[in-house]
Amino acid sequence: MATLGDIGLSAAINLLSAIVFLLAFAILRLQPFNDRVYFPKWYLKGLRSSPTRSGAFMQRFVNLDFRSYLRFLNWMPEAIRMPEPELIEHAGLDSAVYLRIYLIGLKIFVPITFLAWAILVPVNWTNDTLELAKLSSNVTSSDIDKLSISNIPLGSERFWTHIVMAYAFTFWTCYVLMKEYEKVATMRLQFLASERRRPDQFTVLVRNVPPDPDESVSELVEHFFLVNHPDHYLTHQVVYNSNKLAKLVKKKKSMQNWLDYYQLRYSRNQTQRPLKKTGFLGLWGQKVDAIDHYISEIEKLSKEIAEEREKVETDPKSVMPAAFVSFKSRWGAAVCAQTQQSRNPTLWLTEWASEPRDVYWDNLAIPYVSLAIRRKFIKSLIQGFLPGIALKLFLIFLPTILMIMSKFEGFTSLSSLERRSAMRYYFFNIVNVFLGSIIAGSAFEQLNSFMKQSASEIPKTIGVAIPMKATFFITYIMVDGWAGIAGEVLMLKPLIIFHLKNFFLVKTEKDREEAMDPGSLGFNTGEPRIQFYFLLGLVYATVTPILLPFIIIFFAFAYVVFRHQIINVYNQEYESGAAFWPDVHGRVIIALIISQVLLIGLLSTKHAAQSTPFLIALPVLTIWFHSFCKGRYEPAFKKYPLQEAMMKDTLERAREPNLNLKAYLQNAYMHPVFKGDDDDDDDISEKLETESVLVPTKRQSRRNTPVPSRISGASSPSLPEAIKEDPEP
Repeated sequence: MATLGDIGLSAAINLLSAIVFLLAFAILRLQPFNDRVYFPKWYLKGLRSSPTRSGAFMQRFVNLDFRSYLRFLNWMPEAIRMPEPELIEHAGLDSAVYLRIYLIGLKIFVPITFLAWAILVPVNWTNDTLELAKLSSNVTSSDIDKLSISNIPLGSERFWTHIVMAYAFTFWTCYVLMKEYEKVATMRLQFLASERRRPDQFTVLVRNVPPDPDESVSELVEHFFLVNHPDHYLTHQVVYNSNKLAKLVKKKKSMQNWLDYYQLRYSRNQTQRPLKKTGFLGLWGQKVDAIDHYISEIEKLSKEIAEEREKVETDPKSVMPAAFVSFKSRWGAAVCAQTQQSRNPTLWLTEWASEPRDVYWDNLAIPYVSLAIRRKFIKSLIQGFLPGIALKLFLIFLPTILMIMSKFEGFTSLSSLERRSAMRYYFFNIVNVFLGSIIAGSAFEQLNSFMKQSASEIPKTIGVAIPMKATFFITYIMVDGWAGIAGEVLMLKPLIIFHLKNFFLVKTEKDREEAMDPGSLGFNTGEPRIQFYFLLGLVYATVTPILLPFIIIFFAFAYVVFRHQIINVYNQEYESGAAFWPDVHGRVIIALIISQVLLIGLLSTKHAAQSTPFLIALPVLTIWFHSFCKGRYEPAFKKYPLQEAMMKDTLERAREPNLNLKAYLQNAYMHPVFKGDDDDDDDISEKLETESVLVPTKRQSRRNTPVPSRISGASSPSLPEAIKEDPEP
């Protein structure tokens, strides 16, 4: 068992490691040649220029201003100084609300720590139970364990103190969660009401469009919404299967990059044309003129791209049974997204469209029935196969595996993929890391005692040993939560990769910009990591309070570090308006219930039968509280109030009466492969626009579409009176 000296040594080592990382970061971030590594967000916003372009030669690479080294810790107050409204404007609501998870940790555990150390620690310490156990039962323990509930004798009336504290900790945690849920819900509604116009505010994703023998998907979508949303439908964009085309465009971009490099190289030295070998990686093969070679290859690729685009346009199999449908108002989009569109609930499925950069295009064509089958399969895979291999992989590849599983399930946005993956990662941590460490560790540490005891005595030994695993988790917190967080701000891996790319691969200024890897918060791995600390804190608050100060240090330090990273480094891939908050709230509730159940189990081994029933009410009250919050606050994260939508539409019409909304939305949800800078990219965009404007009717029966199309009947979504004049039912 770890002693107080062992914990002190571990704390000194991890604290020293953290200080070394912070000093290295403070020095490296001041060097001009690292500027793009530690401040990429400002470069992406166009608010910072490279210091290596001006000044003396040495000053372009090394900071010679020694006064700046005296202020090497200034990044900490600078990270805290930015107000939250400015932070939301700078980095988005997702990033600002993500930081509030750390603040919740501080709000919950700082008062709990003071209360636990003032009441529980003296109650636990003033006993000699473990000393007697050492002499009589050969149970191992240390001085730290005397601060835990293990030092309370069996059947003691002192257990009432732990029960009362469990109630106090539960009520305080629930109070903080409720206030924070209310605050974040308000922030989300204010953000949606005040944010600038975005395509997803007017757009709905329609999936499972039924096949029709007479009309294409595009025609069917237009006619369906002309009939069912005649006053609000504006335009639509069908979804194309353009995976092969995307690969060709990516390859052409790479070729163009090499061409730019060789042309730049030739412009600097025109005495000799650059040459290259045509073999693998340019290591062997025939030597040819590099510029002519890449011009020829780009011409070939352009022809292939044109042919593939023609195929995408004309081949019905390239059109997925899905479309992004845009409306004239937010109100119209809200009505469509939050209602059932047809009698068959598996057809014409509507949901709010994610913002364009959040869309995961590969999953848009998965049929509705297939989704349930895929998710049942993934559930079986996780339960039957994943636990066996996960620990062997030592968690290295686990986030990637979980993300692949989420993609297989068919989620259509990056944000939903990350939320799903985060949920699985969290439960994996509970089962394999937390419970696995406690059960296996306790059994091995007390193996000698187990072998000499009868079977009826083993549960008592486990009950005594579970709190003793606190020393293991204290060490874990210091390694992961102190040194690990300090390593995060150092960004050693991105620093090395950037300079390797800069030395070997960067050929143009555009390459240098792309070599920057600002990264993002990584909700699928970062949030489960935070939640694990909530679990540890809530479980050990009444059992071994000595662990709590280590958790407080983690939350405070991580808050400062990640606030700095969000302001200066991370470039969030999407903005979901804090849609993840119900998941955050739910996982803290799960941790709270686990702590209550484990305390009940622990006291049951302590001959506290009279007091244990009073704890049964805690999980019941916690579940009721979660149901209350779910009904009161979660709708703000799942639905968009029509009142808010109408208010925002009215203000926008008053401010911009001549807004051409159709032009704004026309190409917002076009597949990224069609959005290029080349002329041929513009051609395909124009063709797709034309397709959505002029839709000839091929239908023989008007069973589903009593309204004529724009060509055959001259009806238009902007002319609802034409619909009323149609005599057919």
